[in-house]
Amino acid sequence: MRVASKKKVLVFDSGVGGLSVFQEIHRLLPQLDYLYLFDNQAYPYGELDQAVLISRVNQLVSSLVEEHQVDIVVIACNTASTIVLPSLRENLSIPVVGVVPAIKPASLLASKGVGLIATPATVTRQYTHELIRDFAQGKPVELLGSTRLVDMAEEKLRGNSVSLDELTKILLPLRDKVDVAVLGCTHFPLIKEEIHQALGGDVTLIDSGAAIARRVKALLLSDEIEDTEEGSKSIYASATPWQEDALNICLKKLGFNPVLVYHHPGV
Repeated sequence: MRVASKKKVLVFDSGVGGLSVFQEIHRLLPQLDYLYLFDNQAYPYGELDQAVLISRVNQLVSSLVEEHQVDIVVIACNTASTIVLPSLRENLSIPVVGVVPAIKPASLLASKGVGLIATPATVTRQYTHELIRDFAQGKPVELLGSTRLVDMAEEKLRGNSVSLDELTKILLPLRDKVDVAVLGCTHFPLIKEEIHQALGGDVTLIDSGAAIARRVKALLLSDEIEDTEEGSKSIYASATPWQEDALNICLKKLGFNPVLVYHHPGV
């Protein structure tokens, strides 16, 4: 029997990278209803003016939350999390969970050094450097910022293969310098196997997905809902995605309907 009201989770990102976070939450909580919204009209967020980013995210997220009576929001984007969480939490009366690069757990595991693979925006942000200062445990931290890796993940989700030669060249500055690497962008777990190969296979890769899933569970299910029926999954984009048909094939495998364009007059 279907429970009258399933809890609803909204996962938000600028692209499809946040699907890596959705997968972790869904693995832990398959009985919830999921909405995924990506603001591809303004992708990539790392190149967006901060005031514009704050305005877009607040308008898009608040509108969908109200429309669908969402119970919790996950900002599955490192760039947006560092900028938009305070205003979003002020505007919404429901929990908002963000993404933080997993510097602390990586540093506890590392013996040689930690690599942070992220977007150029995350690598240069003061917030990231404060995390390293506070949680690196004295371990050396190598920073590598790449937008190309984000595009590779987007391409892979549309059925395109990842060039290991190109990836190896991009990640070359980290080779033999680190034994643990942080995937500091939610796109990167989508190409985790390829990154592992490109780094030589002896490097442990860490991302925040599982920790976010546990946080969502703690916030939502303190009064446990006994419901075993799998929830619904809907996906929205702020503009028509490129290679839409190829993307929809992959999304279907994840249980989503074809992408619906979500128009908001304010953005």
